Amino acid sequence: MPPTTVPGSRVDVKLWAPPHEVEAPALEQLRNISSLPWVFHHVAAMPDVHLGVGATIGSVVAMRDAIAPSAVGVDLACGMSAVRTSLTAADLPDDLRRLRSDVERAIPVGFAAHKRPLRVAEEWEFWAEFRLLDPAVQGRFAKAMTQLGTLGGGNHFIELCLGRGLGGEHEGGALGSLRPPRSAAVSCGSQSEADDHVWLMLHSGSRNIGKELAEVHISRAKKLPHNQDLPDRDLAVFLADTPEMEAYRHDLFWAQHYAALNRSLMIDLYKDVLRRHFPDVAFDEEVSCHHNYVAEEEHYGQRVLVTRKGAIRAGRGDLGIIPGSMGGTSYIVRGLGNAESFESAPHGAGRRMSRNAAKKRYTVDDLRRLTEGVECRKDKGVLDEIPSAYKDVREVIAQSSDLVEVVAELKGVMCVKG
Repeated sequence: MPPTTVPGSRVDVKLWAPPHEVEAPALEQLRNISSLPWVFHHVAAMPDVHLGVGATIGSVVAMRDAIAPSAVGVDLACGMSAVRTSLTAADLPDDLRRLRSDVERAIPVGFAAHKRPLRVAEEWEFWAEFRLLDPAVQGRFAKAMTQLGTLGGGNHFIELCLGRGLGGEHEGGALGSLRPPRSAAVSCGSQSEADDHVWLMLHSGSRNIGKELAEVHISRAKKLPHNQDLPDRDLAVFLADTPEMEAYRHDLFWAQHYAALNRSLMIDLYKDVLRRHFPDVAFDEEVSCHHNYVAEEEHYGQRVLVTRKGAIRAGRGDLGIIPGSMGGTSYIVRGLGNAESFESAPHGAGRRMSRNAAKKRYTVDDLRRLTEGVECRKDKGVLDEIPSAYKDVREVIAQSSDLVEVVAELKGVMCVKG
């Protein structure tokens, strides 16, 4: 769908969701962002837009000579990874409890970490830069090392999915090309469910070290003199060519590398579990994307710093992942390079109610009913992640028709949460 233009105080907001469906505080946040003197051209808001801290979740902001740390968020470089396997639905057992237990043993969740660092984690080239990170985190080296290859909690998850919509042969790949389905429809119709390929998918970021780095820099930005008269102190920025900006960019890019490795290590651990259950399994190339990050890019003829908070890059041909709620439908997508979105797309279904609201409104019985047929936790500890707390991802995909094309539709059959 084409975006709706919402007038802002300095630049406009281009909104890929019906304005009446966006909560008033989130619209106010978008207008606050649009008032910043460093914002370039316009602010883009994705279909899954909802209230955040300072900057709206689902916002894409291009800035010249500045970065607002809250427009990245505190879960630095959170993102997704997915891999298609050679298995089909017919290969899976009727009961996935043992597989889920094995995944949970292999990949620590919640606050847990590995007892010893993974060998690949110990050999990571970017550890040499750890001593250059902010002094506030220098005591976190051992924790950061043992948390590499771990999931975390909150909305982070590991899923086993059944996917359809693929075809053709992939140049150099083992299992076939990621190509859009023949039909423009999201669902791929009459293909037998038994032929659906099994996919591995997970969602996580830079763990505690990324969170601590973000909080240190956001707090520092709020104290800078040029940020004292902003419409929202949480929109404090770092200015180009200042020590504060250089320190933030260094720590941010380090965290982005850390998050990418974290997801890659978990995918490797997940593959090892699958190999124990299915010795002949093969894997396609990994699809991976950040959705809380910064990139230096060119848009509308200008070199700018683009923050995507709850958004993925969707340049023409870029593969990305747009997940739904726990055990629900998710999508592998290919970017269309839409200039108005700063070549971006939504990062998921997006919450439609807060965690506290979900826990007050729904019961464990509701959770069991809504996750029927999915091997996952069904207790009050994950009630805030109940599917009803999220928007319908199919609507998000429909509203993204000028941002991405669907490559594959995945249905979760097993979900691991912290």
